[in-house]
Amino acid sequence: MTDQQFNNYVSETKTVFTSVALRFTSDWQDAQDLLQETLLKVYRSRDTFEEGTNFKNWGLMIMRNTFINEYRKRKVRGNLLRPVELTGMAEKDQVSLNDSGEQRLFANEIISAIDSLDKLYSVPFSMFYQGYEYQEIAVHLALPIGTVKSRIFTARVKLKERLRQYA
Repeated sequence: MTDQQFNNYVSETKTVFTSVALRFTSDWQDAQDLLQETLLKVYRSRDTFEEGTNFKNWGLMIMRNTFINEYRKRKVRGNLLRPVELTGMAEKDQVSLNDSGEQRLFANEIISAIDSLDKLYSVPFSMFYQGYEYQEIAVHLALPIGTVKSRIFTARVKLKERLRQYA
């Protein structure tokens, strides 16, 4: 692949790459770092790209692997990634002052329970509750749809067990 072809492919897919990086990291700065690292890896391995195959999927696979590897490094160092935020879910410090103490406690417990999930489960779970379809999640995470469904189900079971006292 020539530099010109590489630039054309990147300009066609950069928006998608940025969007997926943001979904993986849930933070704009971390997403930009992931995007930059991914594009660097894609550029360095551009000679292995086979013409006629899907550049976007190839790049997203590299991004996914980069994200997973970085997560593993941070986990080993004890510096976990920021928690994935659920749409409509209040952050710990954003609970309304009008909420009762019980509601704040429950909201904090839900957030804590989600934070305690392994990223393998929390990312697809959060994407599902943000409104993504199983197929969209499977494409974004480069996983089979059955794996996505299984991970969301497992996340629900783990959350249900953790939050059983509030039922």
